[in-house]
Amino acid sequence: MKSHSEHYRQAGVDINAGYRAVELMKGSIARTHIPGVMGAVGGFGGLFAPDLSGIKKPVLVSGTDGVGTKLKLAFLMDTHDTIGIDCVAMCVNDVLCCGARPLFFLDYIAVGKNVPERVAQIVSGVAEGCVQAGCALIGGETAEMPGFYAQDEYDIAGFCVGLVDEEKIIDPARVRAGDVLIALPSSGVHSNGFSLVRRALDIEHADLSARPEALGGATLGEALLAPTRIYVKPVLRLLEQVNVKGVAHITGGGFFENIPRSLPQGLGARIRRDAVQVPPVFDLIARAGDIPEREMFSTFNMGVGMCLTVDRADADRALDVLRAAGEQPYLLGEVAKADEPMTLC
Repeated sequence: MKSHSEHYRQAGVDINAGYRAVELMKGSIARTHIPGVMGAVGGFGGLFAPDLSGIKKPVLVSGTDGVGTKLKLAFLMDTHDTIGIDCVAMCVNDVLCCGARPLFFLDYIAVGKNVPERVAQIVSGVAEGCVQAGCALIGGETAEMPGFYAQDEYDIAGFCVGLVDEEKIIDPARVRAGDVLIALPSSGVHSNGFSLVRRALDIEHADLSARPEALGGATLGEALLAPTRIYVKPVLRLLEQVNVKGVAHITGGGFFENIPRSLPQGLGARIRRDAVQVPPVFDLIARAGDIPEREMFSTFNMGVGMCLTVDRADADRALDVLRAAGEQPYLLGEVAKADEPMTLC
């Protein structure tokens, strides 16, 4: 017999809706199960037994993040089955920068009103992200918080744990002048800078169903809501075959903050501006908000979701491996001795 509280329901929290949401999401969660998953959903903790065979000194790498104000766009479009992909991507792409393979993921969803079908949609996106990353969704929490969130709004955050052998941790200290930078394309804005996007495009009053010619048939809403790409599988394949010296996930702070984080002090990234393949959605944002190019590169990924640093002698091999893994990589620039941590030239 499940618990029930009529007074709690009158206060705005429906316990039975929570039970219903869990039932609806079980199928999505099951899709993510990989070897190591222990127990069933619904316990007080998620259990995972990692396979440590062949690893000399295992190191756990953790990451946590949310989706930010991109959620406002999901609310406006009443589309909730991709935002979970963003949440997973923001976490797994970060731990990947250390060379770690994501093992498992947990989510936290806070809602103004628990609509089981909507929560299940959100979790279906989380599960899809976990499948793309090859990790397991082993737990989570849904909190109904009436009066704190509007009835039709919610927030989502996630937490990921990955594993890497200590001797294989990606160490920026190995980067040298002359190394090359390889770009992995983004799907668009990903999950950063949406406060500026919303202001530039006046998103609450914009026609999200409009199809600007520059977007090639996609609606404005579709282009903006496109989920963050997950780079785990192709980059892990690359790490098996090429000596990767640095990995940068291009998130908040854009090029100027994130690429230098993968380089040692005294070295800087020289990015060839004419090499950067900028998706048209960024041009729309820049024009609408009258945003200078430097600020665009300081805020957004500008079409580069991840930047990899390899020895120049390994560049062709790296490009081939990434293409075979389904990516469309290209040379972005090089590492050089410099006073500035990053320059566009």
